[in-house]
Amino acid sequence: MTIRLPDFKGGFRAYEPREEPFAATPGTPFTSRTVFSAAHVVADPFADTTPDAPAAVDWDATLAFRRHLWSHGLGVAEAMDTAQRGMGLDWAGAAELIRRSAAEAKSVGGLIACGVGTDQLTGPATLDEVRAAYEEQLALVEESGAQAILMASRALAAAAKGPEDYLEVYGHLLRQATEPVILHWLGPMFDPALEGYWGSSDLDAATDTFLQVIAAHPDKVDGIKVSLLEARREIDIRRRLPQGVRCYTGDDFNYPELIAGDDQGFSHALLGIFDPLGPLAAEAVRVLDTGDAKGFRELLDPTVELSRHLFQAPTRFYKTGVVFLAWLAGHQSHFTMVGGLQSARSLPHFARAYELADGLGLFPDPKPAEERMKNLLSLYGVTQ
Repeated sequence: MTIRLPDFKGGFRAYEPREEPFAATPGTPFTSRTVFSAAHVVADPFADTTPDAPAAVDWDATLAFRRHLWSHGLGVAEAMDTAQRGMGLDWAGAAELIRRSAAEAKSVGGLIACGVGTDQLTGPATLDEVRAAYEEQLALVEESGAQAILMASRALAAAAKGPEDYLEVYGHLLRQATEPVILHWLGPMFDPALEGYWGSSDLDAATDTFLQVIAAHPDKVDGIKVSLLEARREIDIRRRLPQGVRCYTGDDFNYPELIAGDDQGFSHALLGIFDPLGPLAAEAVRVLDTGDAKGFRELLDPTVELSRHLFQAPTRFYKTGVVFLAWLAGHQSHFTMVGGLQSARSLPHFARAYELADGLGLFPDPKPAEERMKNLLSLYGVTQ
């Protein structure tokens, strides 16, 4: 049996779906790496809402997906850009997500870290207002019992005059944090409003400022997440970190080599692609736990083509592919996203994502995934 899929040239191709899924079983946390999956939110498809209205979230399905990730030993990075922070999910929705997910993590013993930003600011802001917004969110995350991830701030990027403003704001927040945090450098390919973060569009200069923040407060920085999609730059930063500060790769193009590492070190992981790859990624890290780097790469390297497809420019729309695959895999009953973001990618893009994911065995039951793909195709007028 084949399925008729549109290609990128206006034509069609026949694809024969896989019959058996990748065999993965739930397991305990890892021993060689700390691994977080940034998790998506599930929209409520029956809510009477619009793309610019507050997000309507299906809380039961959203928390069930987090339990799925925890069951495979992965940590959950909550309320990050994968959860559509600033792209459909406002601060009120993110705050509720943090509270609910942190409570769920406690109930199942799952690892969780949550994003701290400034997205309650909806217009121009002063540095004092940026600092106060960060403080409000940091307090909520710490009160929830989760680890804090200090995310890059659009408001700070707009208000800062130069590197010294970043040093002052981050220094203040790190002194105030009660436990070590993860610092997140999100590149402009993920969010154009973050161009020139750390006070310069020159990445070498920005890197120096970023490392200066860490060097001044190494006891308050558990690690850094670098999302620049430049493997060599991440490796350079990783080698310049103070002793005890971890590097969590956020590079969805080069993650296998960065996690495997070299004779001078390795990266842990905090990745959006581990949302759809969860069970397979977990199996690969368990192989790495045994010291088998070759086996780890053999499992994870074939997933890079799918990741690069989902994260292709405009990279910020990768969330659409992530939720699309969650629907095909049966983790949610519909393909609806907060902010109406299900419309952000084309039908040929979806078709290729289905083909690549099915080839990897990512769908627990390939037949329902095939039927859902056919249903989507029929909505676009494609007959089989």
